[in-house]
Amino acid sequence: MVTDLDGTFWDRADDIHPAHVAAWKDLERRGVHVIVATGRRVTTTRDPLAAVGIVPHAIVLNGALAIDFRTRETFHRTRYDVATGQRVLAAFRAAGLDPCVYVEHADIDVYVGAAPSTHPAHLASFGGRAVQADLDAIVATVPVLSFGIIGHPHAPLAEVVASIGDDSETHLLVEPLYGETTLNVVPVGISKWAGVLAYCAKAGLDPARVLAAGDGPNDRELLDHAAVAVVPSTGGAEALAAADHVIPPPSEGGWAEILDLV
Repeated sequence: MVTDLDGTFWDRADDIHPAHVAAWKDLERRGVHVIVATGRRVTTTRDPLAAVGIVPHAIVLNGALAIDFRTRETFHRTRYDVATGQRVLAAFRAAGLDPCVYVEHADIDVYVGAAPSTHPAHLASFGGRAVQADLDAIVATVPVLSFGIIGHPHAPLAEVVASIGDDSETHLLVEPLYGETTLNVVPVGISKWAGVLAYCAKAGLDPARVLAAGDGPNDRELLDHAAVAVVPSTGGAEALAAADHVIPPPSEGGWAEILDLV
């Protein structure tokens, strides 16, 4: 069983419905493998779940990394080569933007330049996991997973999308939390489903027997490949179009209904 977090398992990471925690642990007692697939970073995935006693395997940053939180083993990764990363950074700079550069690093989630273009509240959410640095040097020397800006006016972000080549994928969407628009730029081939396949290979499981739960456009590939697709009633149109079962939203404990579907 593979689950998204935001809008699916919880509305807010600091307010997880107790029925969801109980259902997760019930699934584990039944011998069901329950893993996470989210756009969140390592720390913002791991820490809220650990606070309620859940320490899973997790696919984070929409498939850039897949990690066993118990052993800290990374068993899947997709990251930029230096030349492609430099071209992506140049595309942001040409539009007058200073992106967040997400990296694979034990202590740092993201590097930013001197004048980050992401929303100030988004930048503050990183806390000590964000470090200011020369982004050219970072892209040249540190494994880069993705680039992004959250909560920014649409036009310059659309300019970046228009200039990105075929060696990256772009995800441009309205940002509900901070307003305005969000842009994520990732390597070609990155997906939550690729992380699921890596987990199934690692665990000796049949990927044709996956139940997946998600609510957003970044879940569509996952839902399309799953044998059973579950979507909260508050999910987006793309996700709902792929649903085999629609459940109540996380605020109403809907995720617990998955117990009846496995």
